[in-house]
Amino acid sequence: MADDKLMKEAPLEVPCLLVGRTSAETTRLTLERAARRAEDLDIRSVVLASTSGRTGLTAAPLFKGRNLVVVTHSTGFAEPDGQELRPDIRKQLEAAGARVLTCQHAFGGVGRAVRKKWGTYELDELIAMTLRVFGQGTKVAIEIALMAADAGLISTRRPCLSIGGTGEGADTALLLKPANAQAFFDLRVLEVLVRPRLE
Repeated sequence: MADDKLMKEAPLEVPCLLVGRTSAETTRLTLERAARRAEDLDIRSVVLASTSGRTGLTAAPLFKGRNLVVVTHSTGFAEPDGQELRPDIRKQLEAAGARVLTCQHAFGGVGRAVRKKWGTYELDELIAMTLRVFGQGTKVAIEIALMAADAGLISTRRPCLSIGGTGEGADTALLLKPANAQAFFDLRVLEVLVRPRLE
């Protein structure tokens, strides 16, 4: 399906799977739903958040032959100089065909330093907090799409699937038109495929 047709087509009913708390089962359902939609629409790029790499390893066979970008936490996120993705898991992901991206979070860079130092929120964290009204996974999925676009690992001209979660695993899958962070307001969420029920 042509990308412009995907975004401008006549009304289309696309079911949204509502899932419970993130778990191995929720992760499996989210990834399978996203993989089916990637197949239906011939979506070539998939962006996936994975801190430990377990979700990435689960996803790799489902997205074989596609441009799978696994986005980790930035180094130093949990502790100074610490990287939560072990080197052996990174190698396994790359051997499975994934590209691994480790960089600064789009919504948590220098602005987070300002908050920690002076106790005031900056614009990037306000955007993140606003997106969380749709769930943490929505915020993550949008953020990692910005990061992957900024790294040149996905095109801003083609829709992609972006998959995030709350804590461990995956509970959110979005079809979106990505953008670079400096063009954030050009990003478009085209379909919400999976999201958690919010309490």
